Amino acid sequence: MAMNLGELNRVACAMVQKGKGILAADESSGTIKKRFDKIGVDSTEENRRDYREMLFRSADGMKHISGVILYDETIRQKAKDGTPLVKLIEKAGAIPGIKVDKGTKPLPFSKDETITEGLDGLRERLSEYHGLSARFAKWRATYTPTQGRPSYNCISANGHALARYAALCQDENIVPIVEPEVLMDFDNSIDDCEAVTEWVLKETFAQLYYANVALEGMVLKPNMVISGMKAEKRAGVEEVAERTVKVLKRCVPSAVPGIAFLSGGQSDEEATAHLNAMNAAHPDLPWALTFSYGRALQAAPQKAWSGKADNVPAAQRAFAHRAAMNGLASKGGWKSDLEKQAA
Repeated sequence: MAMNLGELNRVACAMVQKGKGILAADESSGTIKKRFDKIGVDSTEENRRDYREMLFRSADGMKHISGVILYDETIRQKAKDGTPLVKLIEKAGAIPGIKVDKGTKPLPFSKDETITEGLDGLRERLSEYHGLSARFAKWRATYTPTQGRPSYNCISANGHALARYAALCQDENIVPIVEPEVLMDFDNSIDDCEAVTEWVLKETFAQLYYANVALEGMVLKPNMVISGMKAEKRAGVEEVAERTVKVLKRCVPSAVPGIAFLSGGQSDEEATAHLNAMNAAHPDLPWALTFSYGRALQAAPQKAWSGKADNVPAAQRAFAHRAAMNGLASKGGWKSDLEKQAA
């Protein structure tokens, strides 16, 4: 199959269109079990299917969603009435996508660092996923901004893997979401996060260049430049927005259609406020800035649902609200008062 850059660019631009963002519904079986445990729901295949079907059938929520990242189980599932879940996503006007990495594993001879695995057999899996209607994919690499970390070995190895993944995606006419995540689980300062994020992004784009990845046919999914969650003093919304945009300007070529941020452990409203501040202060950036949130879109509907069919309308309202708030933030039009009105 010859790469069709025009089609890749069309899909990438649709994924980051103003007013919409990407729903990350690609939780692994282990991760979704942890989320369900918190709301007292057994993580059975049927319950996982019912939960995701509920989101995809939320017309008010999905109108703010441009694409949905799926897990291998989910892309193959059918709704209760027999409709493939990917068809529900397409009917809602969104693009189905797929997580293709095999998760992070300890990086050999490098304490507390990880390498993302999953390149073996990836070409064949991508071809199958394209046949299952996936038009974009996702691969996540992680980096720790503490105690002299990350090492160059970690940044280089993960950048190389991200680039190989992205090239294979484009060869199969699938848009790669490239996700280098500097984790925010620690007590590091925003200065540490800024320095590491800049280094990671520069190395990642160098590797993408070496692998002949067409930047016009990809989407970047980075962390924001933010203080660690355990930091004694955490930077405010405006500082996070300014530092994040500064690093992106230094590192991301203008050929990239858009940047869809991960929420990375931020609270629902915090993730929305940061995205809004960037777009409100910088309306003329060379790339679109939007969201690719998982927990920040789903925590509220999960809690409202709690596995009960009677709670589906309330859960769909909760999902629609968070999707609408982030849709506004992608245009710089969100205000905190809108959260209070909905409460």
